[in-house]
Amino acid sequence: MKKLAGRIAVITGAASGIGRGIAVAFAREGAHIVVADRVDESAAAAVLSEIAEAGTRGLFVRTDVSDEANVRHMADVALREFGRVDILVNNAGIFTESLLEDISVEDWDRVVNTNLRGTFLCTRVLIGQMLARRDGRIINIASQLGQIGGTSVPHYVASKAGVIGLTKALAREVADRGVLVNAVAPGPIETPLLDSETEAWRRAKLAQLPIGRFGRVDEVTPTAVLLASADGSYYVGQTLGPNGG
Repeated sequence: MKKLAGRIAVITGAASGIGRGIAVAFAREGAHIVVADRVDESAAAAVLSEIAEAGTRGLFVRTDVSDEANVRHMADVALREFGRVDILVNNAGIFTESLLEDISVEDWDRVVNTNLRGTFLCTRVLIGQMLARRDGRIINIASQLGQIGGTSVPHYVASKAGVIGLTKALAREVADRGVLVNAVAPGPIETPLLDSETEAWRRAKLAQLPIGRFGRVDEVTPTAVLLASADGSYYVGQTLGPNGG
């Protein structure tokens, strides 16, 4: 029996990177996937193809997670097409580098609104039907930087630390009502997001890693499968860290 057979999962930012990896891993375990991403549908064709190859249904809904109306539309489409959402993975995120004294208010807001506000909006719009059924999993993709900090990324660190705090608070609110909320805080993973960092930053980060290399997406996805499945039934408010040390 596949671990997620028949489950319905919404995954934000699922057209590429870690989100795409989680979408495919969930599909291979039997889940139907709503790919919620701000890109054009053509950019999601590859992940939708992989979901179909796994034998489950994939549905693309163009979504800006920082926009409340966009998020409500995404949830309406998902619930209309599938009737329920069992698993929400708040993965959509953006990254920019800047010292705090140089960050514009617009850049601060753009990062925080996508990474933290987006997690809040998507959770708020879908958690009600989970609570009504006393069944649901919410997995928030944070970052190792939200735990340890980092130079030249204070807005990103603040947003991901906020995601970790939100995870802990919400888990306490809803665990006894059948919804389990946890986070995954990866270290640096080879994705398009990592490609946006400067070469100097990459060299410095690599020198800090005991394992001596950046991670792969397929080294993160098993943690998400664990938290989404029956195997993760006793994880509440946790932040799991596939981070290479």
